[in-house]
Amino acid sequence: MTRRDVFEYAVLRVVPRVERGECFNAGVLVYCRARSFVAARTHLDERKLAALDPRADVVGVRAALRAVEGVCHGGDAAGQAAGDDLGRRFRWLIAPRSTVVQPGPVHSGLTTDPAAEIERLLDLLVR
Repeated sequence: MTRRDVFEYAVLRVVPRVERGECFNAGVLVYCRARSFVAARTHLDERKLAALDPRADVVGVRAALRAVEGVCHGGDAAGQAAGDDLGRRFRWLIAPRSTVVQPGPVHSGLTTDPAAEIERLLDLLVR
């Protein structure tokens, strides 16, 4: 029998005009403590962004999504979070914030492969 481990995930939402509260999914964060895994995968649908805000800063939104991926990856790309353990980085990224890129609620599940899980969730919830 293949070992299944608990993982947590949150959807990354783009909220181009925070005051309006309209959003769409643009990425997924996955954390699996048992497998020492944290990662984010993103996909920005520029047509959706333009539909919600034709004057949205596409370059800025892409940079914000890349920054989330960078924090997960660690190293220089993680900035101040580089020294934090994976769980702390995940918790920091899922903390509520009022910015253009926001995390949704945290959900959990079981997985045998967190890397495959993040791709499955990106296909299911974002693409």
